[in-house]
Amino acid sequence: MDKVKLVSGAIALIIVSCTPISESTPQMNELDPYIWLEEVEGESALNWVRAENDLTLNELHTDPRFEQFESEALAIYEAKDRLVYGKIRGDYIYNFWRDDVHIRGIWRRSLLAVYLDNNPEWDVLLDIDALADAENENWVYKGTSGLPPAYNRFLIELSRGGKDAVVVREFDISSRSFVDDGFTVPEQKSSVSWINQDQVFVAADFGPGSMTESGYPSSIRVWNRGEDLNTSTEIARMPVESVGLWGWTIFTTATNYSLISKSKDFWTHIILLLDEDMGTRTVGLPPDADLKGVWKNQVFAILRSKWEGSPKGSLISLDLSSNEKADVFIPNTKSSIMDVNFCSTHLLLTIQEDVVDKVLRGVKNENMWVIEDLNLPKGGTLSIYGADPLNANFFYTYNDLITPTTLGYYSGATADPMLVQQSPPRFDSNNLEVNQKFATSQDGTKIPYFLVSRKDMLLDGSNPTLLYGYGGFEVSEKSQYWSKTGKLWMEKGGVFALANIRGGGEYGPAWHQAALKTNRHKSYEDFFAIAEDMINSGITSPGKLGIMGGSGGGLLVGVAFTMRPDLFGAVVSQVPLLDMMRYHKLLAGASWMGEYGDPDDPVEGAYLKAHSPYHLLDPQKTYPRAMFTTSTKDDRVHPGHARKMVARMKQQGHPVMYYENIEGGHAAGANLKQYATLAAIEYTYLHRQLGLAQ
Repeated sequence: MDKVKLVSGAIALIIVSCTPISESTPQMNELDPYIWLEEVEGESALNWVRAENDLTLNELHTDPRFEQFESEALAIYEAKDRLVYGKIRGDYIYNFWRDDVHIRGIWRRSLLAVYLDNNPEWDVLLDIDALADAENENWVYKGTSGLPPAYNRFLIELSRGGKDAVVVREFDISSRSFVDDGFTVPEQKSSVSWINQDQVFVAADFGPGSMTESGYPSSIRVWNRGEDLNTSTEIARMPVESVGLWGWTIFTTATNYSLISKSKDFWTHIILLLDEDMGTRTVGLPPDADLKGVWKNQVFAILRSKWEGSPKGSLISLDLSSNEKADVFIPNTKSSIMDVNFCSTHLLLTIQEDVVDKVLRGVKNENMWVIEDLNLPKGGTLSIYGADPLNANFFYTYNDLITPTTLGYYSGATADPMLVQQSPPRFDSNNLEVNQKFATSQDGTKIPYFLVSRKDMLLDGSNPTLLYGYGGFEVSEKSQYWSKTGKLWMEKGGVFALANIRGGGEYGPAWHQAALKTNRHKSYEDFFAIAEDMINSGITSPGKLGIMGGSGGGLLVGVAFTMRPDLFGAVVSQVPLLDMMRYHKLLAGASWMGEYGDPDDPVEGAYLKAHSPYHLLDPQKTYPRAMFTTSTKDDRVHPGHARKMVARMKQQGHPVMYYENIEGGHAAGANLKQYATLAAIEYTYLHRQLGLAQ
């Protein structure tokens, strides 16, 4: 921690901004006077948060739209007729469900056969509300992992308040109870996964030197049932400067494959294969390859760089016995691979062509891969759901920006997919249309974006417009059904634009790598190009254009409005990174240096400072009134980013709004009511700021 000194002027300005100061208020650092706001649960920091929350809620509650939006959002979240997704495990489908009665949720299952007949008979396995009451804990369900093929034992992850850190507990289906003396790991950012009924991988905090600077485990062990975890055998370790390591097992009909990923940084991994004697051998993939799975003794990976004659972006297979490589699928210049799944009979490949999905399936025939179109719906977003190498059946979903989700089921025994459910519309889209447009970025690159607008929209620059972006970590922003935004924005006359900027994965690894580290400005230039394209074409105007993004997207919009305040009239920055000179010292931030760069490196550090929203703030500039939202319990992106940004903006006299959910983790909400309240905050702000009439 840096030395701290008293800066009385900063304190006085904080008092003016309605932040209570007590005798316990930390002293200020002369280089960063708001570093005390990084103390997540500190009394003074939380007093500041509560005061800012009160200012925001008191203002927005006076707007009749707030209560309306909160009610409309909650109705969507709690809808009894929303699709019931599930994972096929043996003869059952497993589902987690929350509604107005089950606030924290219930984990349940039904026989698959009756579920497919649209008459599920749900058997509640674990009631999280009842568990939280019985144990006096603020439990948030984080997921389960079952042991194939019987699926009688599960590892259940529970978080206090929605954090990434979880408690892992073994659960027995037959007794509907946690296993006494079973596999249990206390709260931390651990990784626990099955090897077999009596062994699990555990990557956890085993004391000094066992956690990386990113806050993830650097040591992984095989833990035998009945053994003291502290005496279990370590099988791999990483330097603390690395990101971390993880272990998992792929269960198939023939052979199970236990793997360990040793991650040097976010994009570089060494993959180890565990043998029966608990020894390991390295899988012969290039370290920057994106491992997708093991199936039929073949390792599958997407190449992030050219390798042995295979171009970047290709899906390749590597035979574990012979080490022979094969090209499975090579995208063209307009396509990229989005996802790779496996069922017992086929490889399932989801690809994008100009940000529109289709699903292919493949089999290996005489050392050649035969790929064919599965003929699922086209034009929007397709997701394979619940595919499992242990059976031939899987679910899929289809939707686009104004078309509600369809849930289908594909059985290997039939030629055609089966429609299971169709979600009712959550907003009126009768007068809406979706168009894909392309803007030209500063270097001439064509940047796609989706636009949802009224069919009779006038191109007079008067349309309140919301532009959403992310642009990082190979994440693609696709044409999916945005029910909340549709109800609270599009249905009420707002135009919505979805940016497909570089840094994402829309056109494969090259699209992502074009905006890495000291090329991150390419993402920002792409975002500005889309904004200017909409302004120049008469769709909107700067005073009517708002921007929104979360996490890395929160950084994007933070940079956008500090660098180009002339372009925007509203800003919603959700759980954002904003102080790019300290992000690597806060929570999981060090793990993202492979994406953003190293602040301590002279070249990368200078670049980061020049693009850091917290450092770009200028008291002489005029900014639109911005909204920052975050969560106290977010143990991934530190809430100090948003806190410090708002404090500095207020000190400089800029208009700003702030809301921090005291619970919720990186999703910024621990239950459906909290999600609805946050939606009401953000969209009431947008309506007011951009002048969208009801």
